Amino acid sequence: MNPGLYFAIGKKARDLLYKDYAQRQPLQLRYQSFDWSFDFSCQIEEILPGVNTVFRVIIPDSGKAELQYLRDYVGFSAGVGLKANPATGFDPIANISGVIGSTLVSLGADLGFDITAGTLNKFSASLSLNTAFLIASLNLSDSFDSAKASFYRALNPPTRTAVAAELKHRFSEDATTLTVGAQHALFPLTLVKARMDTDGKVSAVLRQQVWQRFYVSIAGEMNLRDSNYIPKIGLSMALNP
Repeated sequence: MNPGLYFAIGKKARDLLYKDYAQRQPLQLRYQSFDWSFDFSCQIEEILPGVNTVFRVIIPDSGKAELQYLRDYVGFSAGVGLKANPATGFDPIANISGVIGSTLVSLGADLGFDITAGTLNKFSASLSLNTAFLIASLNLSDSFDSAKASFYRALNPPTRTAVAAELKHRFSEDATTLTVGAQHALFPLTLVKARMDTDGKVSAVLRQQVWQRFYVSIAGEMNLRDSNYIPKIGLSMALNP
């Protein structure tokens, strides 16, 4: 009956629509026409009953250490770290998140703090519904300036065939974007995903498992509504535990 952690709310839809696609990190190292970054994470489970520790470093963007606590009807995490700031170097940050509920329905909130300024710089809240037929979530973020609803539906688990959609509205800009996507495993070790949104962007990714737990992804993106848009292509590699 554990509801999981806050970042897991809407994760299946986010992974289908955004994971492994050719997207830039907030800050990357650049050499000529190449941008690159390095993402490393490590998790130590059950250092105490129900308590896990996670360390993550994104070079050159950020680093973070986090404690996670999971029990029936409760999921809680707290972390501290550094985030790159082009003007000042690195800023110390902290965050606290919590979820209450069950595996069926859960409600959570996430708070982020700027330690140097002593201010609250991030606040979001989410509601999740998780059934065998449909996984759906509703999220309010950016100090309630953005509202996002998403759903994920598995169509054929053996081939990992699934569809997902995300509807996002930003109140300050009165702008709404709908993104839809699908995935399918062509072969047991080969996964293909594609997505498109109402802004005209179309993206696709091919992920290949090279050997156990090591993956290579090739992704591309183009904009059908912008003739000046330069198509993007990216390559990523991941070693998953």
